[in-house]
Amino acid sequence: MTADFDTVDYFTDQSLIPDPHPYFDHLRSKCPVVKEPNYGVLAITGYDEAGQVLKDTETFSSCIAVAGPFPPLPFTPEGDDISAQISAHRSQMPMFEHMVTMDPPDHTNARSLLNRLLTPRRLKENEDFMWRLADDCLDDFVGNGSCEFLSAYAKPFSLLVIADMLGVPQEDHEEFRVVLGAPRPGAQVGSLDGDLVGLNPLAWLDDKFVGYLEDRRESPRDDVLTALATANYPDGSVPPVLEVARSATFLFAAGQETTTKLLSAAMRVIGDQPEVQDALRADRSRIPVFVEEALRMDAPVKSQFRLAKKNTKIGDMDVPAGTTVMVCPGAVNRDPARFENPHEFDLDRKNVREHIAFGRGVHSCPGGPLARVEGRVSMERILDRMGDIRIDDEKHGPAGSRSYDYEPTFILRGLTQINIQFTPLD
Repeated sequence: MTADFDTVDYFTDQSLIPDPHPYFDHLRSKCPVVKEPNYGVLAITGYDEAGQVLKDTETFSSCIAVAGPFPPLPFTPEGDDISAQISAHRSQMPMFEHMVTMDPPDHTNARSLLNRLLTPRRLKENEDFMWRLADDCLDDFVGNGSCEFLSAYAKPFSLLVIADMLGVPQEDHEEFRVVLGAPRPGAQVGSLDGDLVGLNPLAWLDDKFVGYLEDRRESPRDDVLTALATANYPDGSVPPVLEVARSATFLFAAGQETTTKLLSAAMRVIGDQPEVQDALRADRSRIPVFVEEALRMDAPVKSQFRLAKKNTKIGDMDVPAGTTVMVCPGAVNRDPARFENPHEFDLDRKNVREHIAFGRGVHSCPGGPLARVEGRVSMERILDRMGDIRIDDEKHGPAGSRSYDYEPTFILRGLTQINIQFTPLD
């Protein structure tokens, strides 16, 4: 049964999960800025309007970035400017302690810590690690001729890339794999320590990084963690260790999620569109555009939220202070006013880098450059070592009537699994 797009609850109706784009198109056909009927959230599906919201931190707060209308605001908005109310109640909002919900200048301080990390030299060192890691992950399963790609490659690869970027010691990598749900094939989850199972991964990461950083402040070394531990805020002040740790762990969690979803979306294209796979095999220089188009077609973040701090307008729409605004990157990236034939995967798309899969403005994803390299390196080695990659018909149905399961959330867009078959080329 098809949902009634004029009344459907975008936040809870599971019928929109497999393919939200008909719903997004419906919203855009009414107006690129339209109020959804159930919570009064202002949905942004237009490219220009999304850019306006994401770039304007003076007018739009990120305090509700991760949860939107849930839970309701801990205060009743009053007046034409609610900035003071937001400040007074910020600690009652979800994930207030992480940079994703911060506004300048707090966000500027938190983000500055990562600037010590995401340097060209460090990115190059990390890329060298990626080439070795890609083969290490592929070695575990490529001889089988089939795999469930998320668990076999996408999750462990993206997890260990970000672990290396953040300077997690090599001897701890296996522990990270087990605790964060990407163990090697045949490994017993929790086998390193029976107490690890059931932990809150973000809390575990916070504790782990606090330990690393405290150690480096006491005994500096020539390593990445020391650079992070000794970074100061722009005004020269020394940040508390926990704040540094939270910047690191948020990058860890967000970077892993984003790349896992990018790699699995890319593999779905490779498996479902053999002509794209053939084109990449014939000309590897097309891989970077392929990665961008995969991001445009299936943005890992499906919804991100802002709270209007003051009375304003988006396009022609009046927006009172206290309005929850929802930018839908998946919809924006398929705005026909910006992208020609937006629902088609096009390896020759000239303006593909204009997509907003990594956001815009001060909250653009700090791991974006990293994810792009992960996508490029992974596709190179996958094409080198796996021939005739195809979707497993038994698991997903025949070509033309595939069935894929996506995470049942309004925040993220990602496959829960993708089963592939291939010819080993080793």
